[in-house]
Amino acid sequence: MDGVYGLFHYISVVVYDMFFRGEVAGLENLPKSGAFLIAANHASHLDPPIIGSQVSRQMCFFARKTLWKPGVAAWWLDAVGTIPVDRDGSSDVGAIKRVFRALADDKALILFPEGTRSPDGQLQTPKPGVGMIVCRTQVPVVPARIFGSFDAFGRSGKINPGTPISVVFGTPLPPAAYDPGTGKDRYQVASERIMAAIAKLEEPLPAVI
Repeated sequence: MDGVYGLFHYISVVVYDMFFRGEVAGLENLPKSGAFLIAANHASHLDPPIIGSQVSRQMCFFARKTLWKPGVAAWWLDAVGTIPVDRDGSSDVGAIKRVFRALADDKALILFPEGTRSPDGQLQTPKPGVGMIVCRTQVPVVPARIFGSFDAFGRSGKINPGTPISVVFGTPLPPAAYDPGTGKDRYQVASERIMAAIAKLEEPLPAVI
């Protein structure tokens, strides 16, 4: 990991362990090398750092371009390798090129098929953006589901330390599992197949001591 990313990865781990620690399952499903993509549900601003804190490799993230404001925020987003994207990521050519370049360099990304945070914590219909990226790059997709983040810090803007957040990583999906190959709705179908894999993941049970 780069120095700045490594520092904030450590901070994310500490914050998670102190204030939001839940159960984590499926870490053995994360590839040790090569390009891959984690596709997860999205209900909270906490989702990216908490998912990233569980991955021992440096990850790339998306963030709205509007967050790049002069000062520390823009410096930090650039320092940890965040990719700026318009609200409709599927039409942001510059962001898509950066994603393709990152995957070509054997990096790993975290993306959210729903495109934005869920208004009620429930799974939403996916958008075609993630489907387009994976169909064109043919990388493995690790479905991931995060539980409890909406209650911990949802749309209300109120943060609730002490709320457990659990994460489960599913078995990687090869291209044959998500890519229909042809059809005008190819990218949407791919996103829906990935979202279906996320929906099948069950909340991990507490470890027996």
